Amino acid sequence: MGQFAIGQAVRRREDQRLLTGSGSYTDDLRPSDAAAAVFVRSPHAHAEVLGIDAEDAASQAGVLGVFTIADLDAEDIGDNPCIVPLKGKNGTATVQPPRPILARKRVRHVGEPVVAVVAETLEQALEAADLVMIDYAELDHVVDTGAAMDEESPQIWDQAPRNLCLDWEEGDREATARAFAEARHVTRLSLVNNRIIVNPMEPRVALGQYERKSGRFTLTTPTQGSHRLRDWLTQHIFKLPSDKVRVITPDVGGAFGMKIFLYNEQVFVLWAAKKLGRAVHWVSERTEGFISDSQGRDHVTEAELALNAEGRFLALRAKTVAAMGAYLSSFGPYIPTACYAKMLPGAYRIPAVHVESACVFTNTVPVDAYRGAGRPEAIYVLERLVDQAASELGLAPEEIRRRNFVRSDDLPFQTATGENYDSGDFPRLMEMAIKNADWAGFAQRRTKARDQGRLRGIGMAYYLESCAGFGQEEAKLVLLPDGTLRAALGTQDNGQGHATAYAQIIESVLGIENDAILVEQGDSDELTAAWGTGGSRSALMGGSAAVGAAEKLLERARAIASEMLQSPAVEISLEGGAFTSAGGGRVSWGEIARHCESQGTVLEESFVFKSETMTYPNGCHVCEVEVDPDTGVTRVVNYVVVDDFGRLINPILVRGQVLGGIAQGLGQALLEDTCYDSDSGQLVSGSFMDYALPRADDMPPVSIDLVEDYPCRTNALGIKGAGEAGAIGACPAVMNALLDALRPAGVRHLDMPATAEKIWRALSEARAASERHGP
Repeated sequence: MGQFAIGQAVRRREDQRLLTGSGSYTDDLRPSDAAAAVFVRSPHAHAEVLGIDAEDAASQAGVLGVFTIADLDAEDIGDNPCIVPLKGKNGTATVQPPRPILARKRVRHVGEPVVAVVAETLEQALEAADLVMIDYAELDHVVDTGAAMDEESPQIWDQAPRNLCLDWEEGDREATARAFAEARHVTRLSLVNNRIIVNPMEPRVALGQYERKSGRFTLTTPTQGSHRLRDWLTQHIFKLPSDKVRVITPDVGGAFGMKIFLYNEQVFVLWAAKKLGRAVHWVSERTEGFISDSQGRDHVTEAELALNAEGRFLALRAKTVAAMGAYLSSFGPYIPTACYAKMLPGAYRIPAVHVESACVFTNTVPVDAYRGAGRPEAIYVLERLVDQAASELGLAPEEIRRRNFVRSDDLPFQTATGENYDSGDFPRLMEMAIKNADWAGFAQRRTKARDQGRLRGIGMAYYLESCAGFGQEEAKLVLLPDGTLRAALGTQDNGQGHATAYAQIIESVLGIENDAILVEQGDSDELTAAWGTGGSRSALMGGSAAVGAAEKLLERARAIASEMLQSPAVEISLEGGAFTSAGGGRVSWGEIARHCESQGTVLEESFVFKSETMTYPNGCHVCEVEVDPDTGVTRVVNYVVVDDFGRLINPILVRGQVLGGIAQGLGQALLEDTCYDSDSGQLVSGSFMDYALPRADDMPPVSIDLVEDYPCRTNALGIKGAGEAGAIGACPAVMNALLDALRPAGVRHLDMPATAEKIWRALSEARAASERHGP
C-alpha cells in the first residue's frame, strides 16, 4: 500500500488547479463562432398563450432564428421526460403530463421558456428577445403546496383532478392503526419542510454542436453524470441510437442534485445547432436560474408518533403533501415517495409505520432531488417528533432515544419499511456526541445566557440514510507508455474531490504513485455502464468498479512481469510500486508499459460493478444556539457531529462534505425562504436581495468525530457514503435546539426557515398570550 492509499488524509490534488484559475468549465469551452441563445420566459404563473409576434425580433441584426414549440414539434422533438413510472395506491399510475421544450399553448409557471432567440452575439439575442411580443390570457393559479388539492384550487392539468399527480403509500396501515389504538400517548406535529432554491456557484450552461457528416450531436454541459443524460436525449428526445449523442462534462462548480436532470435548454441548443449548422451556446443568468433550475424539498406533513407508558415507540404515521411544481422533473415523484418513506423509522425500533404521500402539481418551478433527496425530509419529520414526544412526556431528549434505538446486538435489523441495517452502534455515537458537546454543562451555560438577557437552547438529531448501492458503474484503466495510469470513471466530480479519492483507491491495489494516476470523468463516449453521481454512491460504486478494474490489470501485469523476469507468476510480488521475483529481479510499471508498447499492445482493463444493496451512514448532530429575544436573531454557538461512514477513503474529503452539508442544513433551517406570492404567482425571493444563503459568519465552530469501527458489511470496501449526511442531520438538530431555547418563553412550534422575523413574532405573540391569560 502506498503512502497516499485508502485511509490517508491526502490533500485534494484538484485544488491547486482550481484555485489558481486553471479550471475548465463549460462556459470556458465556448467556441469563438458559437451563436448565443436567449429564452423569452413566461411572466405569468398560469396563462393561455394566445399569440406570438416575433417578426420584429427576427428582423434584427445578427438574429439567426426565433423559435417556438411549433418548430420543434414539426421535427418530432420529444418532450422532456420523467423517468420514474411509479405506481400509487391500488396500482394507479403517476400522472405524467407532457413537458414541452418550449411552452405549448399554455404556460404553467413563471419562468417557463416560451420562445428561443438565437443570434450571433449574446447582446444581439437579448435585444431581439425584448422585441418578442406574446399575448397571454391569464388563468387562476395555485402556488401553495398545502392548498393544491383543495376543491376550490384551479386545475393545472385536466388529467390530474385536484392537482394530484400520485397518491402513494408505504407500510402496514392496519398494524399501524392497531398500535395507535393501543398507545398510551400520541404525539402529533404539523410540519413544513420549506422549498429550497439550489444556487450552485456555477450556473447551468449548455453548448450544442452537430456534425452533419456523421449525424452526431455533442452537448457540453455541467452534469452529475454524462451517460444517463445521453441516454435520455437519444431515447426520449431525438429517438436516435445512443452513439449519435455525445455528452461532455468538464469541471463542475457545484450541483447538489439539480445538475442530474435533463433540462429544456440542453435539448434546445442541440436542436438549434443542427437547424442552424453551427454551435449554439446558452448560459443562465443568476436571476434566470431562480425561476428555471429545479428546486428542492417543499413538503407539508401531518405526523404522529405512538408510544407506550414507558416512552417506547409503537408506531409512526405520516401524511405528506409534496409539491412537484408545474411539470415532473426527471425523478420528481420518486423523491417524496420511495426515497422518503423508507427512511422514516430512522435509527429506532418502530414496529409499525404507515406513510401516505400525495404528490401535487402547483404553478411553480419543478421540484426534484436536492442534497439528500427525501432522506432529509424523513429524518426531519422523525427527529422533530421524537423531541416533541420527549417534551410532552417529561423525558430528556437523549433518554427517549436511548430507550428506542436499534442496538448493536439487534443487527442485522429489518425496519417496518423494509430497510436492512447491517452495522453500526447508534447509542454509542449519541453518547460520544453528548460528551463532545458538553451536554452535562449546558444548564450552567443556559443560566449564564439568561442572566445576559438571551435565550439558549441545545438540541440533537440522530440521522440515518439509505444510499450508495444502486445501479452500476464502470471503470476503465489504461497504462500509458510513460508509466502513468489513465482511469476513466462514469461518476462526476462536482467539487467532492473524486480525482483524489479514486487515485487513492487505485494506488491501494496497484501501488502506482498517486500523482501518476490520471482520473478522468465526464465523457459519455468513454464508458457504457455509468449512472453518475448522486445518492452518496460515487465512492462505493465508482470505487468498487475501480478496484475491480485494478485487480484485473494487476493480474495481467503480473503475467507480463513473469514473462519479462522469466519467473513463474506465482513467484511475482508487487512491492513498492514494482514487480519483483523470488530471484531478485525487478520491473517497474513504466517498464511494463514500454514493453507493451514495443509489442504493439496496450495494457488496459475495464470492470462493471453492480449493486442493489443499500448502505446506511448514520450519526448524531448536537447543536447549541442563542437567541436575542429583542430581535429574534439566532446565533449557532456550537455544533458537534459524530459520524459513522464505515471505512474512510480520505478523512479530509469526508470532513469537507460534512461541513458543506451542515452549511446547507443551517441555511434551510434559519435563512432560506422561497416565497411565491399567492396573489400573483410570482417568485418574490427571486434574487440574492431576497433569498438569504448562509455566509461564512453564519457558520459556527464545528467538531467532527469520524468513527470507523463499523465498516459496512455488504461491500468489500466497507464504505457507507458521506456526501449528503451533513444536510440530513442539520435541520432537525438546529430546530430542536431553537425550540429548546424558545419553550421557556412560551413558543411551542416553529417551521423552517426560522428567520429572525418569525422568531421575534412568535416571542411577541407568546408574551401577549401570557399577559392575557397569565403564565
